[in-house]
Amino acid sequence: MKKVLSVSLVSMVMVALTISLASAGTATPRVEKREARQQARIAQGIRSGELTPHEAARLENGQARVDRAEDRAKADGRVTPRERMRLNRMQNHQSRKIARLKHNEREAK
Repeated sequence: MKKVLSVSLVSMVMVALTISLASAGTATPRVEKREARQQARIAQGIRSGELTPHEAARLENGQARVDRAEDRAKADGRVTPRERMRLNRMQNHQSRKIARLKHNEREAK
């Protein structure tokens, strides 16, 4: 009885460890936090009138592109350093676009 109990306990620990290691490879908290901050910047630009509806739509499409790239990176169960670098470059590009469009001379009417 003790042997069965200890074997089942060890197997449960191994399963828990495997699950935690597998999920750690797909965690992208930096990407997700940055996405949220960039979404907030877009929303603020819409509220203040700094972004026209067309500009806001283009920025939203760009954010969706980053989100799809993140989903593809996570699809195989691990986000590699190269994939993280690509996501970071995409977010840098989006950040520059947000800043450029918010500070151009166009305003929403």
